[in-house]
Amino acid sequence: MSKLSTQHLVTILDLSREDVDRIFATTREQKPQAREHRLAHSHPNRTLACIFHKPSLRTRISFEVAAGQLGAKSLYITDKEIGLGQRESIEDVARVLSRFVDGIMIRTFDHSHVERLAAEATVPVINGLTDLAHPCQILADVFTVEEHLGGIEGRKVVYVGDGNNIAHSWINAAALLDFRLVICTPRDYAPEASVVEAARSKGSLDLTISHEPAEAVRDADVVYTDVWASMGQEAEAEERAKIFQPFQVNDALLSHAKDEAIVLHCLPAHRGLEITDEVMDGVHSRVYDEAENRLHVQRAILHLLMP
Repeated sequence: MSKLSTQHLVTILDLSREDVDRIFATTREQKPQAREHRLAHSHPNRTLACIFHKPSLRTRISFEVAAGQLGAKSLYITDKEIGLGQRESIEDVARVLSRFVDGIMIRTFDHSHVERLAAEATVPVINGLTDLAHPCQILADVFTVEEHLGGIEGRKVVYVGDGNNIAHSWINAAALLDFRLVICTPRDYAPEASVVEAARSKGSLDLTISHEPAEAVRDADVVYTDVWASMGQEAEAEERAKIFQPFQVNDALLSHAKDEAIVLHCLPAHRGLEITDEVMDGVHSRVYDEAENRLHVQRAILHLLMP
């Protein structure tokens, strides 16, 4: 039985504030043990099915390593094996996999596929990324903020770039946690209104939508960016590069943030586009700590969700 209030993690809004605290407490406990190769195998003889419809570096490796560190096995499954929703229905895939494995992680395009899997699966379903949300990434990001700034409460987090799945999951996190969030995008690239409405219905949300990068970043504790053209948007990349140029995270923009501000990027980064080398490799960057924390936070999620 799940040690969280939810069986599945489709978006951060599935969690309670207490769930987030429990995930982070587990992460803090396990991280040094895992680094020193002394983490106990809490989940031997378990199997995690990992379904991928998109290429992956961090998501695949972090989940596979996390499962192994818990004593579980992982299965790498592409859409060629399953044909999700084509070769057979999503509901049938969920029912069959639930008889074979102890958890399902899926990285795909269509968010409704994850919702439908979770609706029928009797084992935990974890969203490893969809076009709408990236919950595990943002949970790792918040944990990184807490490690480096001593907590996220009362902090100002500014996301600069496209109103995409990363922006959506930051909005969801802000509904549960007590921090100021500014989403700064070009005018036609703001987050989806339905995501904002759902987050507001969940709890207190201190959210500002901005289209002026320098103003948005003023006095920020955290400055965050992501690629301007996500997977599936390659045809728009050239046009987006022109539109988003004023939203590049560079030294000039970062000068408006607090002196001790940290910079995050979920990776992969297109250096020289959404972020410069000087910032990516500079003293404010915590990008690689953030990447490592994907492993530690996701292992905690597996530990708490898988039976």
